[in-house]
Amino acid sequence: MTNHLRLLLCGDVMTGRGIDQIMPRSVDPILFESVVQSAVDYIALAERRHGPIPRNVEPHYIWGEALPLMQAMSPDVRIANLETAVTTSGDRQHKGINYRMHPANVACLQAAHLDVCTLANNHVLDWGERGLRETLEVLRDAGIKTAGAGIDLNDAMAPAVQPAGERRVLIFAGGYRNSGIDPGWAATPHGPGVHLLPDFSSRTAAGIAQAVQSLRRDDDVVVYSVHWGSNWGYDVPEPHRAFAHTLIDEAGVDLVFGHSSHHPKGIEVYRNKLILYGCGDLINDYEGIAGYEAFHPDLRVIYFPLLDHCSDLKGLDMAVLETGGFALHRAPAEKVDWLGGCLAAVSRESGVGIRSSGDNLLELY
Repeated sequence: MTNHLRLLLCGDVMTGRGIDQIMPRSVDPILFESVVQSAVDYIALAERRHGPIPRNVEPHYIWGEALPLMQAMSPDVRIANLETAVTTSGDRQHKGINYRMHPANVACLQAAHLDVCTLANNHVLDWGERGLRETLEVLRDAGIKTAGAGIDLNDAMAPAVQPAGERRVLIFAGGYRNSGIDPGWAATPHGPGVHLLPDFSSRTAAGIAQAVQSLRRDDDVVVYSVHWGSNWGYDVPEPHRAFAHTLIDEAGVDLVFGHSSHHPKGIEVYRNKLILYGCGDLINDYEGIAGYEAFHPDLRVIYFPLLDHCSDLKGLDMAVLETGGFALHRAPAEKVDWLGGCLAAVSRESGVGIRSSGDNLLELY
């Protein structure tokens, strides 16, 4: 498989609140939510459902049985959307829900050997500009590259460039306000923030195309990470679909990596390029929250696309896990089958088939 390249993509990694509180070092658990005032309460809610959760856990704990699955797939580049500020900043933004993780706990991201964290989302500035700057510094010092947020607009728009053998993967990232990103968080030519997409127009795509073309080499793979849309529901808004197609047609993007939904959404293969409209959450502290059981939000997916020498999609494996005790476990066969059927149904109009291939994996056909 000369020049073939395997990626690891996972959706929202939310290591704040209850997740942060079970680690050896934690920020102040105070919250300013309408119902919950302490992050410790999210642990108690989860324990009511799954039993006791250990404290002072090792960095690898939250990944659980995902780690051997990840290792077995031998990905060349590992990418996640980090939806948590890594900071001790007290500059709370008045937005209702605020995520932060103590910088000492960055080891939990290193435990999964993440190469790149995309940051163009609606939580990276939960603790202000000071929190963002610290997040960027902590990740950099941990050897994790970032995309989608920065000290100014140029920095936020710049890709993470990750070597992969003789090739490179360029990871660009942007977010749209319908995911909950405050328009005031947009990076400016002289101020920090996220790369906030103004709209889904051809003009916006042309700006991305210019950035891609200025850096791309012949063998490069271009991934565009986009945080968009609502938390629940399988519908893909037509502007999202059209923009994904435009990124491929006009900006030279090889893979569109979408997230924001709390559960996996539909998949499309367009002109031999993969579009993931919503990868769902991978890690969060939602286990004790009721009301969305129809979506089976306890099920989590890690995506392993295989790209050929032309950066076209050769195959896609999806590892299915479930969360329990704030750790990932192999999902039972009946749950893997349920998710496969669900994703097949919501992807069918795009001409995509999904089936179980055993060993907790779904595959595209």
